[in-house]
Amino acid sequence: MSSRMVRSAGLISVATMASRVLGVARETVLAAVFGASGGPEMDAFNVAFRVPNLLRDLFAEGAMTAAFVPTFTRTLTTRGRDEAWRLGNLVINALLVVTGLLAVLGIFFAEPITHAIASGKEFASVPGKLALTTQLTRIMFPFLTTIAVAVAMMGMLNSLNRFFIPALSPAMFNVATIACAFGLAPLMPHVGLSPIVAIAIGTLLGGLGQIALQWPVLHREGFRYRPVIDFSDPDLREMLRLMAPGTLGLAAVQVNVFVNTYFASTQPQGAISWLNVAFRLMYLPIGLFGVSIATAALPEISRFAASFDHAAVRGTVSRGLRLMLMLNVPATIGLIALAQPIVAFLLQRGRFDDHDTIATAAALMCYAPGLIGYSAVKIVSPTFYSLRDSRTPVAISAASVAINVVLNSALVRALGFRGLALGTAIAAIFNAGALLWLLGQRLEGIDGRRIARAFLKILSASLIMGAVAWLADYALAGILPSRSVIRFHVDVLLAVRLVAAIGLAIAALVGSARLLAIEEFDDAFGRVLRRVMPRREEARR
Repeated sequence: MSSRMVRSAGLISVATMASRVLGVARETVLAAVFGASGGPEMDAFNVAFRVPNLLRDLFAEGAMTAAFVPTFTRTLTTRGRDEAWRLGNLVINALLVVTGLLAVLGIFFAEPITHAIASGKEFASVPGKLALTTQLTRIMFPFLTTIAVAVAMMGMLNSLNRFFIPALSPAMFNVATIACAFGLAPLMPHVGLSPIVAIAIGTLLGGLGQIALQWPVLHREGFRYRPVIDFSDPDLREMLRLMAPGTLGLAAVQVNVFVNTYFASTQPQGAISWLNVAFRLMYLPIGLFGVSIATAALPEISRFAASFDHAAVRGTVSRGLRLMLMLNVPATIGLIALAQPIVAFLLQRGRFDDHDTIATAAALMCYAPGLIGYSAVKIVSPTFYSLRDSRTPVAISAASVAINVVLNSALVRALGFRGLALGTAIAAIFNAGALLWLLGQRLEGIDGRRIARAFLKILSASLIMGAVAWLADYALAGILPSRSVIRFHVDVLLAVRLVAAIGLAIAALVGSARLLAIEEFDDAFGRVLRRVMPRREEARR
């Protein structure tokens, strides 16, 4: 992997870490204030947010990133910054028109939309729950427009090799939500509104915050906003041509989660929140490792694809996938081994009780195997769009959604809400596997044997790590008291238990990776050491 790509992925990981940590803090605050199964508010919010969030993922983030970055990068490379800025303005204004119209329609049709996606008897039987969900949906629909603009800005900055601030910008969503939970929620009852309305308002403020954080950086790069729009522009039409099928090509994860919401509304109260929290926890390593690697790799892949250098595209994809496996396979095994203490430490306080912890941990364990699939798709699917192939991801995405629906309808009967998480994970693995196979056909190989060999070695080391983590946690749970008169002591004991188990697990992973001579491990950690050691030498001098 090129030094620039590794360095960029590192910067993105640091920024994403800050955002994801704030995301966990956000979930902790919401769980403590509103609980999971203790009331209808969080279920209502999660369902209401699902609709604008789904549209955001489909139109603003997924398809925008896949279609806009290659088009903007190609324009920047071949025709210069002025033409690239012109394209950026055209895209932003087109997004304002399209997403603004979608937001207005969403507000107007909020009630039938809400009834369509949360019609389960368990959900609808709670008095006022559907009405609250409709109200929250109306408040949050404009979030789609704010995020569409923020993602366009992110794409421009990434194409200019500016990664840190764009990766940090999602943190504004979490900051705004936490601030509203503490500052605005207590005031809502005084004006006749549910406290959860404050969280919906925080969602909108978070979208605006993402724009505000990136704007100064983009301005320094030379971008100036112009209120121009021209749907006949060939570059804009090329992007829209890729974006339309790209919406479906990158839709599998979001549509599958949307399907989960529908099925979960038939389960006992709290199931939607358990699945939502578990998915967010599982998405933490995806954001840190999968998205960061994909974001850093995409501009390189786009440049190589623009010059028809398929060998370089193949090499970049292969290196990105192997680095992703080195980071995400251990993360997957670790989440499975330590699911319950992780959930308990992060969330079990206030109205989030033992029952919520056990249920959320069970969902997290079932979601975790899909982590590798989700991360691989983040790298592979945009590669097809860089190669101007939008049909293949569409076909595989459609097949993945169909498989998810079939699996979920069967597994929910056998395993309840846990079956929904497991079905989604299996569908994600299918999506990634099929795309990888077809990309190999398109590029005449992607070092498949090397990737498979690396995967088997990394999996072996990760299983040893997972066994050590589980045994260490089991032993410490028997030694350390599980209850305390003071809540703070419980948190400290859980922290000690987790830190010790994770520390021993990492030591086992390092030893196993050395023993198995895992090249990707040596490469990743070797680069870190080479960046640190020279500084130590300079300090000694």
